[in-house]
Amino acid sequence: MTLAAGTRLGPYEIIALLGAGGMGEVYRARDSRLKREAAVKVLPAAVAADPERLARFESEARAASALNHPNIVTIYDVGQEGGAAWIAMELVEGQTLRELVAVGSLPARRAAALAAQLADGLARAHEAGIVHRDFKPENVIVSRQGRAKILDFGLARVTDMPAAAQSQSPTAAETTRPGTVLGTVSYMSPEQARGQAADHRTDIFALGAVLYEMVSGRKAFAAASPADVMTAILREDPPELAPGTSPALERIVKRCLEKSPEERFQSARDLAFALESLSDASGAAPSPAGTAARRFRPGTWLPAAAAAAAAFAMAWLLRPALSAGGAPSFSRSVKLT
Repeated sequence: MTLAAGTRLGPYEIIALLGAGGMGEVYRARDSRLKREAAVKVLPAAVAADPERLARFESEARAASALNHPNIVTIYDVGQEGGAAWIAMELVEGQTLRELVAVGSLPARRAAALAAQLADGLARAHEAGIVHRDFKPENVIVSRQGRAKILDFGLARVTDMPAAAQSQSPTAAETTRPGTVLGTVSYMSPEQARGQAADHRTDIFALGAVLYEMVSGRKAFAAASPADVMTAILREDPPELAPGTSPALERIVKRCLEKSPEERFQSARDLAFALESLSDASGAAPSPAGTAARRFRPGTWLPAAAAAAAAFAMAWLLRPALSAGGAPSFSRSVKLT
């Protein structure tokens, strides 16, 4: 049930509904303590009563609150009230990536720049031992200033927590049973579709699918039913990107979408570096001609060429005199004072 304006959750007063998804509803709220606005995500009472869903919700709060990065939404607070669990986070004014791609493909340069930011954010999460496992356009918000931020770590998995800490925390243990398929079908990696263990390379596959969609305006794996989509993820390659797409960008997308994790980028940091290296207006790597032009800039070789021409001309003018008089002699006068 949608919360009415004025409802209080801890120190947060609900202002308006911002959106809803599979893991809850998100509201604009006012923090009465710090006098700032925040986004408050709420699980309905029926969902909060489900121990497994509640454990995932707590996992999101625990995982995301440990991260501090400009491309990850900041977590402020967490709590339960009136049968509903909630999490307060940074309010980002902008659009979700889903809203951006809904109107068509993005220019390749902008798509690569956004993907580089997202890869950088995922790299920070992976370095903290956190795998998102549900990376998709709905879980990315782009601010009005053009900064991409990752949100919704509801299916996150902590991979490097010490064994002692796992045994002492009731919510630290992995809540996913072997063979359980988690995530959003269109952005699942092959290992997720098979119900196998997911690591950081699962997020790299998902980012590749998101980048493909940003550039092409269509999903990398699209079919009539979720089962057909999963079959395509396991057995098929996505359609080629549009003619004229930079070969460098296309290679990056293809490497992200390799079926075998071993064939993908092995770190989000490497992926971010590859995306940042796309430097021309189309998001492509510099062409050989462009590289040559930079090596031999007019400001560098024209003066040298002019000097060489002048030396050649002087030698040519002196040639008759040298021929007639033999080798020239030189003397230096010294003035005595």
